[in-house]
Amino acid sequence: MLRYTLMRLGIFVGCLVVVWGLVYSGVAPRGLGDSNFMWIVLLALVISAPISFVVLRKERDRASEQVVARVDRAKANLERNRTQEDVADDAARAQGQTS
Repeated sequence: MLRYTLMRLGIFVGCLVVVWGLVYSGVAPRGLGDSNFMWIVLLALVISAPISFVVLRKERDRASEQVVARVDRAKANLERNRTQEDVADDAARAQGQTS
């Protein structure tokens, strides 16, 4: 998961540098007034999103499998705990009825 996040951040930073270069060289339009920095960041986000979606497909699938495995383990632990509580509760009730 960390690897995917770092790769995605790397793509964003690369796009940010390219967009910054294009804006300051005059190829891409500058923002309005004082919004130049926000314009560069927004444009880099818009460009990096589809690139990340295509380039990081395998890494995203790997990260998704890790998340699913963690969720499944957590569900199994919760079910095991719930079962233990039910058994203990049933035992306590049975003991209370026989006394």
